[in-house]
Amino acid sequence: MGFLRKVDKVLAAMGNSRAMERLHVDKVTEAKSIEIEGTALASSEQGQLFGGIQELNGYLFLETVIVSGTKIKTFDGGRLTFISDTGNFELPSDTQEIDSEYSNVSRRFMTQISFDITEAEIERIKNKDFTEVHFDWKKKSLRFDRAN
Repeated sequence: MGFLRKVDKVLAAMGNSRAMERLHVDKVTEAKSIEIEGTALASSEQGQLFGGIQELNGYLFLETVIVSGTKIKTFDGGRLTFISDTGNFELPSDTQEIDSEYSNVSRRFMTQISFDITEAEIERIKNKDFTEVHFDWKKKSLRFDRAN
């Protein structure tokens, strides 16, 4: 493997764009993936959902990071739906323009989204009063199961 890496370095120095792509390390996205704030709320084969609560001028927000193989891009925002036996609840995104960042290191997309949330909804999330979480945007959806 080391020999092929050296060959890529030589090819990149000669201007080969594919070799440059293979050698590229995205330090910004790599740093974000290491420093994901919040706790793991849910996960599935499609990806992972991390979240944390933030208060700004008396308003509460659920700050989320979705790490998945799916690129999310919309100008109309999205909805995070928590499915529960005691009743579902839905959070509309406060962020309307959503665009994923791609990481060459993990080969995954990282998407940061902010949602308006109430104290009652925060308690339900803290008590893990949900079995599934769905993130819907445009005509697409990501499904996650509750993290243990």
